[in-house]
Amino acid sequence: MAYQAPVKSPGIAAVLSALWTGLGQIYNGQIAKGVLLMFIQFINVLLMFVIIGFFTYFAVWIFGMIDAYKTAEFINRGGGGRKI
Repeated sequence: MAYQAPVKSPGIAAVLSALWTGLGQIYNGQIAKGVLLMFIQFINVLLMFVIIGFFTYFAVWIFGMIDAYKTAEFINRGGGGRKI
């Protein structure tokens, strides 16, 4: 019998990323990508003090939600987990 990866909910992945950028990627098993997104958002928070962070923060936040959702769908179709 072939190994079947656990089903990942795209909705849960997107909500987790909405709550904390990178958390949806970690839920999907992409630990390195999740930690990287968390680090980028930390830098964006610091950059908010010089205005540019206001733009980059939301761009990375939205990217994280969309990426987590699409990756969960990919995993559920049998694509396995992309590690990054």
